[in-house]
Amino acid sequence: MRLVGDNVEVAVYPLKQALAIAEDLGLDLVEISPNAEPPVCKVMEYKKFVYEQKKREKAMKAKATKVVIKEIRFGPNTDDHDYEFKKKHGEKFLKEGAKLKAYVFFKGRSIIYKDQGEILLLRLAQELEEFGKVEQMPKLEGKRMTMFIAPKKSK
Repeated sequence: MRLVGDNVEVAVYPLKQALAIAEDLGLDLVEISPNAEPPVCKVMEYKKFVYEQKKREKAMKAKATKVVIKEIRFGPNTDDHDYEFKKKHGEKFLKEGAKLKAYVFFKGRSIIYKDQGEILLLRLAQELEEFGKVEQMPKLEGKRMTMFIAPKKSK
């Protein structure tokens, strides 16, 4: 195995000799890259290695973005004023960087107006085009017709 670390000459050693070197220095032999040819081990304190690894993972997790999904609900016969009001909310959500889930909910026999629901969602997508792009076109699932709009990347 290839041995690296502080106070160690970088070279390829047999396992017993590598363990002896680590023991002489009062440190542990930690396998860094098991898939390499030959495997790479480092002479270091194991607890320190684990601590640094957790610290790195925590930093990576902090950098990850959390996706927020905001919902807007319409009826198949939503009036123009209500539509404009909800469109403004959708615009605000997209500007804040949240994904938008717009859906038309069909109650009872209003399912016969599914074409009106689709037209409503497509109109919303067209009017919010400058703030976000359609991720999923309107799709009917049970009594709901759903559409997803993702925010455009701000520069």
